[in-house]
Formats: sequence, C-alpha cells, structure tokens
Amino acid sequence: MWEPYKKGFKAYLQLERSLSDNSVEAYLRDVDKLTEYLQAVNILKTPQDIDLNDLQKFIKWVSELGMTATSQARIISGIRGFYKYCLIENIVTVDPSALLEAPKLKRALPDVLSFEEIENIIAQIDLSKSDGGRNKAILETMYSCGLRVSEVVNLKISCLYLDVGFIRVIGKGDKERLVPIGSDAIKYIKIYKDNIRVHQYAQNGFGDILFLNKNGKSLSRVMIFYIIKALTQKAGIAKNISPHTFRHSFATHLVEGGADLRAVQEMLGHESITTTEIYTHLDRDYLRATLHEFHPAFRK
Repeated sequence: MWEPYKKGFKAYLQLERSLSDNSVEAYLRDVDKLTEYLQAVNILKTPQDIDLNDLQKFIKWVSELGMTATSQARIISGIRGFYKYCLIENIVTVDPSALLEAPKLKRALPDVLSFEEIENIIAQIDLSKSDGGRNKAILETMYSCGLRVSEVVNLKISCLYLDVGFIRVIGKGDKERLVPIGSDAIKYIKIYKDNIRVHQYAQNGFGDILFLNKNGKSLSRVMIFYIIKALTQKAGIAKNISPHTFRHSFATHLVEGGADLRAVQEMLGHESITTTEIYTHLDRDYLRATLHEFHPAFRK
C-alpha cells in the first residue's frame, strides 16, 4: 500500500534534494518504521488517512521499544520530511506531522581525549601485524584532520595532496572541502600507501580507496569503531571512546589552543557555526586563563 509513496519519496530525496545514499536510506528507514507500526497494530491507512493522533501513538510505540530520545527525534524528522514531500506532490492537503512534538534532547557532551591519551591509544597499535600500518595511518589522519568516520573510510588516493599538506574530503551531502593534514599523518599515510597498500589487491570499484580491508574493499564504519575500542582498552583508558571522539578532540584542542571558530567550522565541514559550538566546551581553567589574559577587568 505504501510502496509507491516510498519510491516517490526516494526519488525526491535523490533527485530534488540531492542527498547522499546514507541520508536517503535513513529517511526511508524512518518511513519503514512507521509502516511497520501500522502493520503491527493493524491500522490499514494510506498517508492521506494518517492523522496527528496516529503519529503520536506511533512515537509512543517507538519509545516503548526502548529507542533513545535522539533516535525518536531522528524518526520524527524523517516522518516530517516524508510529509513535506507528500504536500509538494499533493498526496495530502494537510501535514499531520506539523504539530508532532519531538522529545527534548539533552546536548550531552562526549568525552574528550587529551593529546597524551591519543598518543597512548595510537602507541598500542602492533606494527608487526599486517593491519598495523594501516590502522596507524587511519588514526593519525582522523586526529590530524578531524574527519568523520564515513569520511576516513571513503578517503580516496586521488584526494591526497600530501606534497602541499592537504586532503580533499567528501563530507555530508557530498560536499567537498580541503583540509590541512599534519606531518605525522602524511608520514604514516605514505608508509602505508607505498609499503603496504601497493601490495594489496583492490576489488573492482575500490582501486582509488585509500584504506582497504583484507578483502580489498573499503573498511566499514563499525570496523573503525572496533579498532578504536580495542586500542582504548589496551591503553587502559576508561572513557567512552568512539571514532567521533577523535573528531571531537581535534576540534576541542584547536579551540583551546586559540583557533578561530570559523576556521574550525570550515575544517569540520559544518554548515552552521552553531553545530561547531558544541565542540567548544572548554574547561573552566582555560576560560579563566583566557579572561585573565584578554579581559581588561581581569588584568588588575
């Protein structure tokens, strides 16, 4: 019953909104979740027949499944996107999701690693193993450039400009940006590329991907997560660490070092400066020191 609408929505997301494959899949999963609920409670309604009450019951059902407030908000965003499409295509005349309230989200700040902790994690890599050189290059690049995990697994050899100290990154929505890369990351990428990657067979379609798994394909995001988790445990660090922690630490260390927020925004590939601001939680000692150094009232 809903399949034609889903196909139309998919085409709208791909062609009119030019969203990445990952974003399109996320939106479609949200609509799938709604149709899954309708089947589960035996409500045989088309998108035109759904009302606010139906959607509120759906969100209650999602909540009872144990989904976090963040996941619920994501699903609501997806449903709103779907009904925006339905309005454009005159499938509906009223948007039932317009008054659907998302759960209040706490802006939880992720753990930050100190530079010493990052060094300690990277030091746990066993370079005698076949994947050691690759993993070292990955982590050095993630911290040096503040990359999202999806950006590092999709990094292409043709996007490396190591001689001038830059890499070209394809971020969210297929937006490209040039990011400076540090000397350590350049060194370990070159070691991996020239001594390990050159001997590895790449499957068809993966020849330009920099970091390959043992099957000659790009690494999964989950694999990067497992690599970092294992190294963190080995380093004896009790913090809740994920690949995103490296990106978060990159931004925090830059701001604590006095970097301009706009420059950090550019390097992270954020559309809005407000997104960048969540990376700038600074410890009180740093704020106090900054005030003492720069504010005239504190220099007495």
